[in-house]
Amino acid sequence: MTLITTRPGPGTARPYRFPTVVRRDVAGGRVVAAHLPGQNLAVALLLLDAGAGREPVGKEGLGAVLAKALEEGTAHRDATGFALAVEGLGTELATGLDWDTFQVSVQVPVDRLGAAVELLAEAVRTPRLDPDDVRRVRDDEATALRMDWANPGPRADAVLRADLFGAQHRWGRPLYGDPDSVAGLDVEDVTVFHSEWFLRPGTLVVAGDLDRLDLDALGAAAFAGTGGGPVERGGPIEVPLPTGRRIILVDRPGSVQSTLRLGHPAPHRAHPDHVPMTLAGTVLGGAFTSRLNHLIREVRGYTYGIRGDFASSRRFGRFAVSSGVQTAVTAPALVEAVGEITRTRVGGVTEDELAVARFWRAGQLSVELQSPRAIASALTTLVVHDLPDDYHARLREALLAADVAQVSAAAATHLHPEALTLVIEGDAALIRDELVASGLGEVTDHVG
Repeated sequence: MTLITTRPGPGTARPYRFPTVVRRDVAGGRVVAAHLPGQNLAVALLLLDAGAGREPVGKEGLGAVLAKALEEGTAHRDATGFALAVEGLGTELATGLDWDTFQVSVQVPVDRLGAAVELLAEAVRTPRLDPDDVRRVRDDEATALRMDWANPGPRADAVLRADLFGAQHRWGRPLYGDPDSVAGLDVEDVTVFHSEWFLRPGTLVVAGDLDRLDLDALGAAAFAGTGGGPVERGGPIEVPLPTGRRIILVDRPGSVQSTLRLGHPAPHRAHPDHVPMTLAGTVLGGAFTSRLNHLIREVRGYTYGIRGDFASSRRFGRFAVSSGVQTAVTAPALVEAVGEITRTRVGGVTEDELAVARFWRAGQLSVELQSPRAIASALTTLVVHDLPDDYHARLREALLAADVAQVSAAAATHLHPEALTLVIEGDAALIRDELVASGLGEVTDHVG
């Protein structure tokens, strides 16, 4: 029996060409489309500037509740009639919510896309929003969140976000709200949010064989009955770095594991260092072969997995590390993780590490951007972040061209181990003393 001890090297990223992009103003809105010749499936995605960032502080979860309420019928059909109409086209409404946008999409054969967009627009523009339905959907969502928050992780995530961005700001609170914020919503909250943000035209993203699609007709259907001028997007949010490292302990009595969340603010999506930052994050913690995973999982055996990366939206970003470890090794795991982040900032990356990250990230574009839905998602990136049509082609080139000096400089500039907030959700009685003794930062107990 032969034991292979050397990892295989990275393969060469396949060539990739992003489809031709078409932009067109129609009926007060904008259509952005990608041409997929010969593709029999097509996707239409309505992109609204109604992300979680638009929700008022204290009303977190409005978008999530409204997403579910769109399935409860329209002004023209009850829930059963609408469901039958959608099923008759062989599709479903898929909704999505992030900090910047609210998305609703359909995927159908090309010849049914017009009818599917009409149903999509009917749901988005004229939902029934019957008070009893809204209250039921709200209660279901609050119950689902309570079940989720009973598990390790959501509380730690919320505590980290509040510490990084401030709970007085919407972006300092959970993306989908928490059980209490959702349970506290009333019908008027939902109907007002809809009237403010869902009757604006938005952008219709289309991916399919444009030779068989009428973009003007699709846009007219998607934007019928809408109005209102463009909304102020707001510029990047300047989030100051903490002046020192700190530890926040979230007590979970009896837990046999500790949930770790480490993070600090980072640049927004349009920052010019986006590519080298992404690659630095990949080397450090963004892949199974990363430094953090190798050290904490393979060498130390503290965890089944640990991940660290940069994530960003239109106005803000963050660097974060997440993992779960046995209670007994909580402090050692944190010491090792902070140490690896520090070494990456000070020493940069190596050519061998970067080669793996480059080819993997560039290769992902060839693998992931294949289906109409994936292409539609890529088009939303262009729209949300005001990127040029050739962005994805240039992204591949930028990933492959990034060198050690660029990526190491990004690590030195954007990793701040001295400003990390370390949130630990675990049995405080068992881990507090070791956390204090670790010297990683002042230990405080989370209240709430």
